[in-house]
Amino acid sequence: MGDELACTLRCAGKTVCGKALLESSEIIFRGETCLKILRSTITSVQAKDGELHVRTKDGLAVFQLGPRAAEWHKKITNPKSLFDKLGVNAKQSVSLIGRFPVEFLADLKRQGAVLSKNKIANDAMWVFLAASEKKELGCLSSLAKSIHGATGLWIVYPKGQKAITEADVRFAGLKSGLVDVKVASFSATHTALKFVLPKSKR
Repeated sequence: MGDELACTLRCAGKTVCGKALLESSEIIFRGETCLKILRSTITSVQAKDGELHVRTKDGLAVFQLGPRAAEWHKKITNPKSLFDKLGVNAKQSVSLIGRFPVEFLADLKRQGAVLSKNKIANDAMWVFLAASEKKELGCLSSLAKSIHGATGLWIVYPKGQKAITEADVRFAGLKSGLVDVKVASFSATHTALKFVLPKSKR
């Protein structure tokens, strides 16, 4: 979930009011004018006098954010890594259910994670379930029974797809007796929703 703030935008000779949303991969402005800036297209960013100056090859966009300008500048220039967002620390036990990008597996191995695939290890601190469509959530009830203590379950699913939505994922998790506590951008194409056991069952 991104950081949203009411602000004024100066861009292309116009000044408009609306709301700016800072996501992990983009900045979105909604108001009289709508604007989306992919972080990958930003050539320079500065914070000065309460304004965030964001330049791309298409020109300059100035967001009047007040005291938050410096904070947004820091988030853009020093983004959190995927593992920072997911909370996975080095050398922890991670169980993977389903198919994940080879880059993700390689990154887990590089930081020393102890991996188990298609089953939940007894000492797993994290469980990742990849679901590309709704029917792949059918295993959640059995997975939930294998989770104990503070183990976190991340369900990773495609963004903007009708085959599976955030509502589908949340409903399946709650139905399995878990509670959702966090949303994170897993990649440019996928979102991750974190579930844990209710405190009364840990």
